[in-house]
Amino acid sequence: MSSDILFSPFTLKGLTLPNRIVMAPMTRGMAEGGIPGAANAEYYRRRAQGDVGLILTEGTVVDRPASRNMAGIPFFHGEKALAGWDSVVKAVHSAGGRIGPQLWHTGSTHGRGWEPDAPVESPSGLVGPDEARGVAMTEEDIADTVAAFASAAADAKRLGFDTVELHGAHGYLIDQFFWSGTNKRTDLFGGATIRERARFAAEVVRSVRAAVGPDFPLILRVSQWKQQDYAARLANTPDEMASWLVPLVEAGVDILHCSQRRFWEPEFAQIDGTEGLNFAGWAKKLTGAATISVGSVGLDSDFFAAFGGEGSGTAALDNLYTRLEREEFDLIAVGRALISDAHWVQKVKNAQLAELKGFNAADLGALV
Repeated sequence: MSSDILFSPFTLKGLTLPNRIVMAPMTRGMAEGGIPGAANAEYYRRRAQGDVGLILTEGTVVDRPASRNMAGIPFFHGEKALAGWDSVVKAVHSAGGRIGPQLWHTGSTHGRGWEPDAPVESPSGLVGPDEARGVAMTEEDIADTVAAFASAAADAKRLGFDTVELHGAHGYLIDQFFWSGTNKRTDLFGGATIRERARFAAEVVRSVRAAVGPDFPLILRVSQWKQQDYAARLANTPDEMASWLVPLVEAGVDILHCSQRRFWEPEFAQIDGTEGLNFAGWAKKLTGAATISVGSVGLDSDFFAAFGGEGSGTAALDNLYTRLEREEFDLIAVGRALISDAHWVQKVKNAQLAELKGFNAADLGALV
């Protein structure tokens, strides 16, 4: 099949991308003192030069006392940090790229040998089912957190970012409200159903939408799996998924960034007429929103095998093209392959397969 669909443009609310490839947010933890510097700006600029359609930054935290779980995670608040992000935007735009920050709160998740000064916070003082950590958020904490997301999003628009993404996946704060294993609240922000537990996220989305206006593209990243439990599921049926995601789209989300560990796998058992839709496919079918699919793209040097989960060469690559052609989802995100190879997209476009570097874990220690 032709690769034309992968390198066709995509437009939503004035955001026009030259191709369907998104750089997935990936924690780098190399912002000294939480301030993005010249090395961070150059890292993102190189990906723009490499023709990534849309760059989503690593998670960058909102203004809460314990919103990050590693010392090198960048802030998205304060004069110095925002000045650093201004330099990142200018660097990417100078190379013809498009970029959005991922706004984040890590909740009560564990870091890597580092603890914040303030107690970590979560819906119910849990990091996982029956695993206490930190403090349960008060209603005032929740209101302040909602306001912090809105303020950060407004700053993103003011700085000239092309879009903004909220991190609601992988067991971090917003996702901890979704998950029954970490949300035991009995107030408005808890409940027995996923629709009830999604109220916090809906409040964040509504507040962000009010802060950025109706025409600024808003992305929400969601997942079933958590770093605390890879097998966790928020929705076991399409109806449950609709009750989770439809209210979030109605609150103002334009694009759902649907994270699954292997993007080629169907989200549910075969259902008549669905052709084995993956997570992003079901999210688009149920909500009508645009979707980004992501999960294990490009991790093998023979990355075409990763696309389809079987075989190699064009047969597996066709798996991706077919899904895009039939509009199962709109965009495909690439993660770790772009850590090691800033020109991965160009090499794919030009069929320079022998020149693909593939992901090298050693590159996690530097901004190459």
